[in-house]
Amino acid sequence: MAGTQPRQLHLNAFVHGCGHHNAAWRSPRAKPAELLDPGYWTGLAQTAERGYFDAVFLADGQSQGDISHGPLWNLEPLTLLSAMAVGTDRIGLVCTVPASFYQPFPAARMLASLDHISRGRAGWNVVTSMFDAEAQNYGMDALPVHAERYGRAAEFVQAALALWESWDTDAVGAEPGGSYADMSKIRPVHHDGRNFRVAGPLNVPRSPQGSPVLFQAGASDDGRNLAAQYAEGVYSVAADLPSAQDYYRDVKARVVRAGRNPGQVVVMPGLVSYIGGTAKEAAAARAELDGLVPVSQSLAQLGKFIQHDCSGWELDAPVPRLAPASDFTGPAGRYATILRLIETEQPTVRQLLDRLAAGGGHCTMAGTPEQVADQIQHWFENGGADGFNLMPPVLPGSLEEFVDRVVPLLQRRGLFRTGYKTRTLRGHLLGSD
Repeated sequence: MAGTQPRQLHLNAFVHGCGHHNAAWRSPRAKPAELLDPGYWTGLAQTAERGYFDAVFLADGQSQGDISHGPLWNLEPLTLLSAMAVGTDRIGLVCTVPASFYQPFPAARMLASLDHISRGRAGWNVVTSMFDAEAQNYGMDALPVHAERYGRAAEFVQAALALWESWDTDAVGAEPGGSYADMSKIRPVHHDGRNFRVAGPLNVPRSPQGSPVLFQAGASDDGRNLAAQYAEGVYSVAADLPSAQDYYRDVKARVVRAGRNPGQVVVMPGLVSYIGGTAKEAAAARAELDGLVPVSQSLAQLGKFIQHDCSGWELDAPVPRLAPASDFTGPAGRYATILRLIETEQPTVRQLLDRLAAGGGHCTMAGTPEQVADQIQHWFENGGADGFNLMPPVLPGSLEEFVDRVVPLLQRRGLFRTGYKTRTLRGHLLGSD
């Protein structure tokens, strides 16, 4: 009897601006002048594809924000991913589309178009957005309350799935002398819900994957339930292995309760890595970047995360007591991570600022390629992750280092693919197209 296929890691490359460190754009290794050049982004995707990553991921925001300390959002991600699709062949292409502001029909059409353009490599990270400034660009004074946002997101997904299912695979025949399409194989959806009314059908034929791969990144109960119901990939925030294990067990259990196979849902914590020839070199590279961030900027970021003015905090004193998570009304995942960091590491304010400088509290691994590979393997084999959403501190260099120095070690250990065996993003995640 043939043996079962060994479980292997999944890797996404979360490409963001000049990198995920707040000082990335100040680094001589960064390329801030190229952020509006599609070739820059395509080059990042090509690097990740050379490393046989499952996908590249683009986040997005719907408001400008303060960019005096560095770039945030630039090119619209679905447009950009279409350009990146032309310059790549196998790697998946994932972006956020905010359910709080978009409508199901245009979103489903754009994502189906990307799936066609990329020949089956599209993915959608379902988000509900975080800041009132975003809502104010869509005719609102503030974001709806948390539960209302997630109710809207669930209905958004239901309507989008119905639209993608409104075409049979063989609806278009285009036979000379006959009909272009068999209209009996194209159906309206007649969605009439609390938030959306959509007649359908979609005006794009069924795409190669049928529907884009769905990702979700919520840490709250509502977010985890949405992920359990619909997601095929889950982005999580975990500062350490015990918190990653807790999240992993909880999400997988919710997937089972939703009547789905937990083996078909990939949990991917964010991972910031610093790689050096020695552990000392890696630590020095991290410290050099940390030293480039103005303290006022770091305090402002912390204040945004915890919704409290931190500007007067004493840098070398312990972090003041924060409200419990149950009393916090902002983004739950980030706040819970900060509470966890304070509890487990007992940092000074300055140490907490450095800890949050790249990725805002995600898992951080620094060391030699072997040490980073060891830690990845430990998380993977001990119930912390099915893979990682790599968050390079400086682009393109940190991504290139990981691909060139860490990926080969994971491959030699039999933990990661040595080539693509499938053509679609769903195939990369689940093992078959």
